[in-house]
Amino acid sequence: MKVKRIVANVQTQEITEAKRFYQDILGLELLMDHGWIATYGSEATMQIQVSFASEGGSGTLVPDLSIEVDDVDEAYKRMKKAGFHIEYGPVDEPWFVRRFYVRDPFGRLVNILTHV
Repeated sequence: MKVKRIVANVQTQEITEAKRFYQDILGLELLMDHGWIATYGSEATMQIQVSFASEGGSGTLVPDLSIEVDDVDEAYKRMKKAGFHIEYGPVDEPWFVRRFYVRDPFGRLVNILTHV
């Protein structure tokens, strides 16, 4: 048996709020929409990863999600412009990651990062 995909599920009654954060700003594709569930991702890269952590690194909280982007500073600018609350960063971490934490529309702590 091989795991083919891992999907994080966030419970909400405001499913359409995900579009602005995850599609409009981060550029993820709408992969599935049944009205009661909408899944965003990338057809090109369906990598399988799941992490377990006692802290988020550098003394931060453990984020609910980590999303790697190609330009973390552009993502930061878009989040700020859209009015989303930045909780940490952006910062260059000693493990060669540039990142920031932001709250999504559902209050989830999201780690937006790029490897440097």
